[in-house]
Amino acid sequence: MGIYSLDPSVQAILIPVLVFALSFHEFAHGWMANRLGDPTAKHQGRLTLNPLAHLDLMGTLMLYFAGFGWAKPVPVNGGNLVSPRTDMIKIAFAGPASNLLLAVIGGVLLRILIGSSLFHETIIVTLIFFTQINIALAVFNLIPIPPLDGSQIFSGYMLNRNPDLVMKLQAYGPQILFGIILIGYFTGFSVIWMIMGPLVKMFMFLFSGITL
Repeated sequence: MGIYSLDPSVQAILIPVLVFALSFHEFAHGWMANRLGDPTAKHQGRLTLNPLAHLDLMGTLMLYFAGFGWAKPVPVNGGNLVSPRTDMIKIAFAGPASNLLLAVIGGVLLRILIGSSLFHETIIVTLIFFTQINIALAVFNLIPIPPLDGSQIFSGYMLNRNPDLVMKLQAYGPQILFGIILIGYFTGFSVIWMIMGPLVKMFMFLFSGITL
């Protein structure tokens, strides 16, 4: 289900939250790469929270109309890294980790505001979206299928142990992921959400105390 089908009042909250979460995710990749010695993202203007630097036109349109999409990958030059294999793992993990950090902040704010004199329905709804979306982005990107961040982490650990598996995963992973997403889109049965759902609910309760 695309964002376009939601109530306009929901879209007004959801879209800015989603754009910020995606931009922060990509910024984190670039920040970590720069910290580890690769300034490629910095030189290409990706060390910013400006969504115009990170959003991909087609990926954004797909997100709005189809319910799944993507941002522009942050460029990384492994030749600038001291330990390319382990550093690439750190760079890949920085994205999901940044979303988990935002989710923790959102969850703590929810715990403070709910039941207090500062309670306001719009603020609470925004924070719920904020926390849930960041958890979902983190969990989704940790799935070990290319081109998701989890595949870079998994491949980094498995490269010396099972390079054949890594090569096959890199070759066929994107088609597998796209196929799973399409099946969920057309049938209404999402294998990905079947995996993600319990984790999103668990972290949402852990961070905010809210049961989805």
